[in-house]
Amino acid sequence: MEQLVSMGFSSDLAAEALTATGGDSIQKATDWILSHHRSSHQSSTATSQPKLDRFLRPNSKTLTSVVGDGDSNKRLKLSPSSHRQHQPLSERMRPRTLDDVIGQDHLLSPASLLRSAVDSNRLPSIIFWGPPGTGKTSIAKSLINSCKDPSQYRFVSLSAVTSGVKDVRDAVETAKKLNLEGKKRTVLFMDEVHRFNKSQQDSFLPVIEDGSILFIGATTENPSFHLITPLLSRCRVLTLNPLKPNHVETLLRRAVDDSDRGLSNSVEVGDSVIEFLANSCDGDARVALNALEISATMATARAGSGVVAVSLDDAKEALQSKHLAYDKAGEQHYNLISALHKSMRGGDANAAIYWLARMLEGGEEPLYIARRLIRFASEDVGLADPSALTQAVACYQASHFLGMPECNVVLAQCTAYLALAPKSIAVYRAIESARKVVKDSVGQNEGVPLHLRNAPTKLMKELGYGKEYIYPPNDPSSAAEQTYLPSSLLHYKFLEWPEGASGDLQDQEHRL
Repeated sequence: MEQLVSMGFSSDLAAEALTATGGDSIQKATDWILSHHRSSHQSSTATSQPKLDRFLRPNSKTLTSVVGDGDSNKRLKLSPSSHRQHQPLSERMRPRTLDDVIGQDHLLSPASLLRSAVDSNRLPSIIFWGPPGTGKTSIAKSLINSCKDPSQYRFVSLSAVTSGVKDVRDAVETAKKLNLEGKKRTVLFMDEVHRFNKSQQDSFLPVIEDGSILFIGATTENPSFHLITPLLSRCRVLTLNPLKPNHVETLLRRAVDDSDRGLSNSVEVGDSVIEFLANSCDGDARVALNALEISATMATARAGSGVVAVSLDDAKEALQSKHLAYDKAGEQHYNLISALHKSMRGGDANAAIYWLARMLEGGEEPLYIARRLIRFASEDVGLADPSALTQAVACYQASHFLGMPECNVVLAQCTAYLALAPKSIAVYRAIESARKVVKDSVGQNEGVPLHLRNAPTKLMKELGYGKEYIYPPNDPSSAAEQTYLPSSLLHYKFLEWPEGASGDLQDQEHRL
């Protein structure tokens, strides 16, 4: 199916063709598409949407594809317009060489690893880690084209979403044959590699180790959490940054001005549209380019003929709302909750509310945030303001009652309260210190002192349970000298409360 899709056919059409022909021959599937489906598809499309092809560049040249079927090859000539019609603008505008890549200068400087690898024609195994739409796949493909001798390499692209170990094994077997014949080295590109489980990732280890393939992986998730250590030790992890608005603007203008792959000459895009898309895509070039293409499609369908001007309203309708890069189970989830915690801990209510809004607008579960606020109320505010815990619990209950979007103000109120409240981590340190003592087995074999034990039976009283216990309400002065820890731990002080604290809280310390 991937070969059919790479030729420009849609995945649905490719699947239909493979089903109709038995799925054993790409050539038969291609013949079926050209002879049985294409004519009816074009006739229906021509009557219903005659204007929408105008935002693609016209080109009279033909595109030749080679379809392999056993030992025989069949050359099919397809026009670029029909091939590109199935490709989104973001795919058509993909950089061809490293010089075309925008916004990742820290990876592509003259003295960088990638430039050195390209100049020496010796590519290492690499894992690209970065947000969506920042150029991971583009850089991987551009590496081959930028080498001094690209013909030495064979690029095989797989996705962990649709591929399995069998696909990897087939690619490796072909790579080994080519290596033995001394023809080409195989670069195996695995997109979304974090979706492979541990055993699937293990399948890469021996073939990377023995040089059967050059491995390039791409992931949006933190490799430390989602990729196995042996794979990381065999690859160099390179981090891509989110694109800045000026980078996205450059890519959008390139799509507008490109004479071959971009929008048609009859489509005009103003600066306001480009600036809006660049500032609303959250550093994701794919989102910006696809929104530009949809805007051009809408404008073309509305205008009918002549020069088409894409309006700001077209762009807003295409994008619907500002794109937010957020994953409730991934890197952004943990980064944002960390920013919220640290802003409250630093007493910056303004920043804390901003990070709260980022999480809510990204679709975070409000009760998750409320639970984190409860933890913060005890861990960071603690005895400095005991009512903070009451506020946080009430916030959770109110958020549960109201739900989104009404509970946003409840969460904001509690966030501001906790950020502005006095802070004390005395209780947090106390319980952590006590846990350490318990885990280190200090005093493990020492039971509860007899005077602290309850004596509900006559036998227990005879054994000394509760003996010499001083009841504080009856004798406060003597009770103050009474000990409550095992004898081996009498020198430990878990709760360190600062001098000058209120009397009530000092009394709490004695009771604790």
